[in-house]
Amino acid sequence: MEIKKVHWIGLIVAVVFMGASFFVGSRFSFFVMGLGVLIGAFPFIFSLINETRVSAEKEEMFLEFARNLVESVKTGTPISKSILNVKDKSYGVLSENIKKMANQIAMGITLNRALQTFSHDVDNKTISRSLTLISQAEKSGGEIGGILESVTEAVSMSDKLKKEREASISTLVVQGYIIFFVFIVIILVLQYQILPLLTGIAPVTGSGLGALGGGIGGGGNEISNQEVSSSFLYLLLVQGLFTGLVVGKLSADNMKAGVKHSFILMLLAFMISSGAGVILGG
Repeated sequence: MEIKKVHWIGLIVAVVFMGASFFVGSRFSFFVMGLGVLIGAFPFIFSLINETRVSAEKEEMFLEFARNLVESVKTGTPISKSILNVKDKSYGVLSENIKKMANQIAMGITLNRALQTFSHDVDNKTISRSLTLISQAEKSGGEIGGILESVTEAVSMSDKLKKEREASISTLVVQGYIIFFVFIVIILVLQYQILPLLTGIAPVTGSGLGALGGGIGGGGNEISNQEVSSSFLYLLLVQGLFTGLVVGKLSADNMKAGVKHSFILMLLAFMISSGAGVILGG
């Protein structure tokens, strides 16, 4: 992923927030520092989400482009001429790449070379495989119309299967979010209701079983409320990270898609936990 100006701005703002966390009250310092980390990470997360969206749009537009080529080639028009005929149609994010390929063909560059350049510029595995098939069929003198139609059907089937997978798995995605929210509630109840009752019986210490009962067996330093709150927050963030990755893998069969879910869950966990700490004095 290319580091752009917006990424640097996010990192600078993050550093400012993290520096400011040392000058605010101890009750808000962890919240301000965490907010800075999230601000710094947001541009990178947004870029990953945008890359996933653009990749899906490229496949959809390539399918439309391939269908137009099939219609043109079936009328007896050579594939090179067909590309020139359809170049002015709107293909979204692929419009500029298709016009570039058509211009290369018009300048006398071979179709195979133009297809290779197009594949390199688009940088999509599904499209690259399809273009390789088209290129090899054209090079070997095969029935290009039939090859194009087969490629179109394959890409269409792949797109259909992805959408069916997302639709069938959507309930699991919702369940993943619900389970995570239940987990947050359990942690907050444990932190602000159950642990205070236990520490009311005996001080919380940092050694062995004394970490919950305290004093049994002696020794150990008392754990502050801030340390307890931080530990629970780390637990929520780790849970949110891996829950999001699993949800993304299930819904889109892609870890990159899971980054979006991980960021959302971690952001919610941080805001809820930190807000509860400020309100309830954790």
